[in-house]
Amino acid sequence: MTSSSHSDVLIVGAGPAGLSLAICLAQAGFTATVVEQQPEAALAHPAPDGREIALTHPSVATLQRLGTWAGLATHEVGTIREAQVHDGPLGQRSALQLGTQGTGLPALGFIVPNHALRRTAYAVAARTPGVRIVTGAQVVRVATQSTHAELEYLPHAPAGGPAAPPQRLQAPLLVAADSRFSATRRQLGIGARMTDFGRTVIVCRMRHAQPHGDVAHECFGYERTLAVLPLPDDPQEGHALCSVVVTAGTADAAALMAQSPQAFAATVQAQLGDRLGPLQLEGERHAYPLVAVYAQRFADHRCALLGDAAVGMHPVTAHGYNLGLAGVERLTAAVVAARSQGHDIGNTETLATYARAHHRHAWPMYEGTNAIVRLYTDTRPVPRLLRQLVLQGARRLPPLQAAIVGQLTGQAPRWMRALVPRQ
Repeated sequence: MTSSSHSDVLIVGAGPAGLSLAICLAQAGFTATVVEQQPEAALAHPAPDGREIALTHPSVATLQRLGTWAGLATHEVGTIREAQVHDGPLGQRSALQLGTQGTGLPALGFIVPNHALRRTAYAVAARTPGVRIVTGAQVVRVATQSTHAELEYLPHAPAGGPAAPPQRLQAPLLVAADSRFSATRRQLGIGARMTDFGRTVIVCRMRHAQPHGDVAHECFGYERTLAVLPLPDDPQEGHALCSVVVTAGTADAAALMAQSPQAFAATVQAQLGDRLGPLQLEGERHAYPLVAVYAQRFADHRCALLGDAAVGMHPVTAHGYNLGLAGVERLTAAVVAARSQGHDIGNTETLATYARAHHRHAWPMYEGTNAIVRLYTDTRPVPRLLRQLVLQGARRLPPLQAAIVGQLTGQAPRWMRALVPRQ
């Protein structure tokens, strides 16, 4: 076995969170090695997966500082200027309208394809001095010692060639950023609370006849939830586009995926009404099971969790990616502070600073999102009445509306932090 120790931080997972952390650390003067199972081509040219990522203003500022925002094409950046929340069939009741009035911001947020964020993160990381990316590597063991963390992986073997010997890496700190079902988290002995909603989300793009006006719609039906997110117009043909997100029970979702493109468009049209005119499916549909995850702790001696490995959110409030980027900023700040004070970047006290700050930020979003999901997927009469009262009450309470807008824009009120229990 070959062993090497040339990095300050080992990162498992070359998703946007892991790559963003590597860039951020390198900009702060650290070295980072990212270990990823996928081949280099899949990172450099990721395939569209149907997911569109809503970004808050702080997240955009982070991406701009990292240099990845500049790599996005104009047609890959959409703007959300208003959000409307509907209870039941669209138009049956007055919608809760959320805008930027009084915030001084030009928009609630922005929306970018997931594959574009992955592509630009890899492009910047690959050319950043101090960042090393090991692709085609199967991690077989991670462990923490008193003085360092260890990682062993099997390199990719050429087709028909002999298996390569395992490689060992060492560093003062190891970070798990390898999805909400993180194998690295499990090997580190950190458990997680998982909530399986028993539902599936279907995502796709649709073209439509009427302009969307940069307005997002969240339609809470009694059997399905429909989200419609405004996208930039098609760069070639110029027609209007939106991202459609349908959340349904597993069996119902399977039936929707089996529908013809025309039948599926008609199904979405029936819930959305004529708000955008006739709809037409653009490209493929993608289905993902809904499982939320919250790790029992975000850090331990010589290891930390980041991105979905720490918190895997239900997508209804669109905060998962934003939490990951916030974690990048907090973890980098913690190790920079430790270095400036002459402390070990992987010791328990250094990483506890990150864990506490990230928990205070993530816990209200996670619990609040799950509460919304439970309320708006319960078809019994009392929950139906309660959700109507909640929406109608929010329409009449400006402070509550301001708190919701604060969450959407990334400027949540400070009083929410006082409600967070210790992790």
